[in-house]
Amino acid sequence: IHAESIANIRAVEKAFGRPIAILADLQGPKLRVGQFKDGQALIRHGARFTLDRSDAPGDETRVQLPHPELLGLMEKGQRLLINDGKIRLVVVRADADSIECKAEVGGVISDRKGVNVPDAEVPIPALTEKDRRDLSFAVAQGVDWIGLSFVQRPEDVAEAKKLIGPNGPAVCAKIEKPSAIRRLEEIVALSDGIMVARGDLGVELEPQEVPPLQKKIVGLARAAGKPVIVATQMLESMIESPAPTRAEVSDVANAVYDGADAVMLSAETAAGQWPEEAVTIMDKIAAQVERDESYVARVRFLETPPDQTTADALSHACMTIADTVPIKAVTVFTGSGSTARRVARERPGVP
Repeated sequence: IHAESIANIRAVEKAFGRPIAILADLQGPKLRVGQFKDGQALIRHGARFTLDRSDAPGDETRVQLPHPELLGLMEKGQRLLINDGKIRLVVVRADADSIECKAEVGGVISDRKGVNVPDAEVPIPALTEKDRRDLSFAVAQGVDWIGLSFVQRPEDVAEAKKLIGPNGPAVCAKIEKPSAIRRLEEIVALSDGIMVARGDLGVELEPQEVPPLQKKIVGLARAAGKPVIVATQMLESMIESPAPTRAEVSDVANAVYDGADAVMLSAETAAGQWPEEAVTIMDKIAAQVERDESYVARVRFLETPPDQTTADALSHACMTIADTVPIKAVTVFTGSGSTARRVARERPGVP
């Protein structure tokens, strides 16, 4: 089905004569609990709950954690978040065989629900065996970008780029773990692009921490001349509604004002009832912001002052010329692609 989707996109690209970039999003190393005796169990507020090695079906007191690398890593006071943060556990005691927790927020937990570990860097590879197979398929299909999920360290990006090779698609590092924030500048430097993946990031951080972090990530990527995408729940209500909420409109607009190169739809177009309308309104919001004089001044001058290099001087000059003379395009001669990215960072307004 993915090969068919890629072929359809390339057909549309050819029909309209406009390049369309395809990003293949790898699943990444998602941590999950095991299975329950009855398919689910109720964890009560304040109750003790244990995650352990045993593959016996779980109940209201325990469940298997089929990730031995996590056992022995956790320390007292650290958190485990289950089912996108709906269930919050705090570690009381941990050893190499089990993690005993207290339920800070209880609820119903069912088979194979996801586990987030916000307080520790989990020693697992960024690419699972499935990711490696999917990566080979995506490269063979000629996609333009690879979305690298759950990046924790710059070495994760380096590993993906090594597997892809020098002539393959670009790597977009998805920032969705607190551990990635601690080494953000190194990750930005190694990546070809950055995605602010607010879904899992919002699970592992407090909600109020995400907006300033979004601005920080966008700013670092812009300064480095790396494309940056803001994603997740941008027009979430349009999964079922033909029109967005005013708060969602403001969210999209603020991402554009921040200087994001792209804003992304997820469930709105993948599973929503109004996919075309969601794309249309998002395009209108971005276009409206880009006509605002304060946006132009901020994005072109305040966010990206040129470095004292020949490449940046020429890039800035290209932007000025494009504003002054009715040119059709800017052609950049570049060996590594670096100068082309610096020109694109200046937003000259033409291809």
